[in-house]
Amino acid sequence: MTHPYQDLPPEAFWSRSVAGCAPHDINPALPAPFKLSGQDKIVTAGSCFAQNIGPRLPGMGLTYLITEPAHPMLPAELTTAYGYELFSARYGNLYTARQLLQLWYRAYGAFQPQEDCWDEADGRLIDPFRPRIQPRGFLTAQEYEADRTRHFAAVRRAFEAMDVFIFTLGLTESWRARTDGAVFPLCPGVAGGAFDPARHEFHNFTIEEITSDLVQFIDTIRRRNPVCRFILTVSPVPLVATARQDTHVMAAASYSKSVLRVASEMAASQRESVAYFPAYEIINSPFTPHYYAEDKRSVTAAGVDHVMRSFAASFTDNPAPLATAAVQSQTQARLARMEDAIRVHCDEMILDPGHAFT
Repeated sequence: MTHPYQDLPPEAFWSRSVAGCAPHDINPALPAPFKLSGQDKIVTAGSCFAQNIGPRLPGMGLTYLITEPAHPMLPAELTTAYGYELFSARYGNLYTARQLLQLWYRAYGAFQPQEDCWDEADGRLIDPFRPRIQPRGFLTAQEYEADRTRHFAAVRRAFEAMDVFIFTLGLTESWRARTDGAVFPLCPGVAGGAFDPARHEFHNFTIEEITSDLVQFIDTIRRRNPVCRFILTVSPVPLVATARQDTHVMAAASYSKSVLRVASEMAASQRESVAYFPAYEIINSPFTPHYYAEDKRSVTAAGVDHVMRSFAASFTDNPAPLATAAVQSQTQARLARMEDAIRVHCDEMILDPGHAFT
């Protein structure tokens, strides 16, 4: 007798690809539908976990495109404190697909949120869509407008020049303006602004909404950059807090990650040259080593290393590091700075400041 399972590869069978592997060697990523080369310009965006990806790319012999670099005179310790090099441009954490799509429209002048600046009582100005990108805020309206103009120009350069875009989805829960639907990375009042239930509302994005936003973003990008390829992944970092009063934070995190996982799979299946990479599965699996830190939320360096080994094996033909010793050294220096920066720039952490681990 014959049947469809007879000729399947080893990765189709649990006994051969999970039970039969050492924990550090488990790799649920199949060979990708496209490969990356050292000439491909890679742009990254997404949640806090996504901050781990870009700085490790040069150490793999890949090109991490940064279109909004820090001024050469800015000290290295302030580079990441001010949100530089966390991602390809200084957009901060983009937790939801709607934030990503919104960024595109704002950068090209197609959407102007009504609530586009928070005036603090002490005179400082806070960007509602990058509330923690500028420590202590902007001092004048001119400074604020000039910085945002430079930022949008850098976003456009990144989107139009990139060969590959890696987006890490982090949350389904969000806060948005009732008037025009503008989505904020944090609830107003947490890191600037003032919460007003008449103006702001909680929204938990659905599978259909997230899939639609991702596909719309892909299609919009390809009208200007038709050769761009996309890699979608889901952050394994649980929620710091949930705004749902009917659900424990652990259950809310499970729901959120499940929705993101399904939506990313659906978006990848609807468009060519869009791949899903299972970073979430590598970290969250009970069959790989325990990769969560003391807070049961932060991912350890060993966990990130496992993810990036799997990434290299899936998306490159040379999974061993290809970078020169000088580039490797620069990468390690950047990662050392990033370790502190991630603690500073994971916006969610401010939701529970008294109990946040470092």
